[in-house]
Amino acid sequence: MLVTLKELLEEAKKEKKAVGAFNGTTLEAIQGIIQAAEETNCPVILQHAQSHDAIISLEEIGPILLYYAKRARVPVAVHLDHGSTYERCIQAVRLGFTSVMYDASAKEFADNIKETKEVVKAAHAAGVSVEAELGHVFTSKVGISEGGSADEADDYENLEDIYTDPQMAKQFAEETGVDCLAIAFGTTRGVYLKEPKLDLDRVAQIRDTIKIPLVMHGGSGVSEEDYRKAIKNGICKINYYTYMNTAAGKASKEYWEDTSRPLFYDQMAFSAKEAVKEDVKKAIRIFQNL
Repeated sequence: MLVTLKELLEEAKKEKKAVGAFNGTTLEAIQGIIQAAEETNCPVILQHAQSHDAIISLEEIGPILLYYAKRARVPVAVHLDHGSTYERCIQAVRLGFTSVMYDASAKEFADNIKETKEVVKAAHAAGVSVEAELGHVFTSKVGISEGGSADEADDYENLEDIYTDPQMAKQFAEETGVDCLAIAFGTTRGVYLKEPKLDLDRVAQIRDTIKIPLVMHGGSGVSEEDYRKAIKNGICKINYYTYMNTAAGKASKEYWEDTSRPLFYDQMAFSAKEAVKEDVKKAIRIFQNL
């Protein structure tokens, strides 16, 4: 069942849960995500990150994401992750995506507001939800392919300069009209090399200041306990890709290393799909407090 991101997150906010947002870069991954959602009877977000265009283009993957979302037995939003231009977001809207993220977080605050407002105006006119980002999420040295350059908390003298400020978040939300906001509080994209140092109290402060659903990007290395606390403090959407992808890679490797059976590509892909499904189910159970 295809739904908007706003619908999913407003319900999650009421129930103090989070909806997992999973990047489907292959057919098998998409199938595994949807099967995990149906087996747990929980909503999910299928998304395509602009940084994954090197794997498959938006024009190719978009209709596939929408096909599986529409026929799913649970609510599914189809989301553009980290759209870098107005044109890119409009492309996703025209394809039928039910939400888009416009990411101008690297720009000046005033420019982020101005440009995000334009995306919100166009997307809302089409009934499409909008996510934006304020602050900086770290990227590990093993996660550069997901966008950005490698960095960590120790690279900065003052984390206040890159973590999301509650009052700036309030101004941003009020002036742009976004449906949800991705915030920076110490998480890391990619395969983490150091345990993340999370400012979970900041999440609660922002929640109490802006009242709209909050989003966590870069959940790598976050413990189950910290995930649950972040959700309790206001996180309603969690982007999850690296460890799901790693699970599929490990399953593929194990298949090829088993010389007791014929090595068929389709069977390897099936093994990878099953690994994605099981890993996503584990994530969903944490995010949904199951």
